[in-house]
Amino acid sequence: MRDYLIEKLYEHTKKPYQKYFKKNEPWKIDKAHLMDYPENSLGFGLGSFLFKNHFDIQEKLEDHDIIHVLTNTGISVYEEIGMQYFLLGNGKRSLYLYMVILSGTVFYPTQLKYFINQYKNGKQALPFYYLDFSKMLLMPIHSIRQTFKIQNS
Repeated sequence: MRDYLIEKLYEHTKKPYQKYFKKNEPWKIDKAHLMDYPENSLGFGLGSFLFKNHFDIQEKLEDHDIIHVLTNTGISVYEEIGMQYFLLGNGKRSLYLYMVILSGTVFYPTQLKYFINQYKNGKQALPFYYLDFSKMLLMPIHSIRQTFKIQNS
């Protein structure tokens, strides 16, 4: 039931967030084209992630799925919340991030240890949340992880 509530909250807030808060331009790429990138590249990793999870590219929210790929974070509700903890540790600050962390902590108190570990992993990594990942799609994932000291979740 709590997963359902959190998912509904996300669905109701996603469109306004995309429209009013995300100022970046949507990427001009589709997920099928991502599979043409070299096998170990960020672009191929993103395409694989999208196909594996039966997702489409979400306009102006492409970076979110890139963070999943770079941190190797799953897509369950508590893992999504954990990823926001990672981003908080990495230096990201936004109203949306705080909203997810607050609601997630209330709904998933038994995952607090996981959330704290995610925060620590984000803190140990060099800040990377703000990068323009659309220009990094040809780069090898392992190089990005190594450069920014990103530990897998």
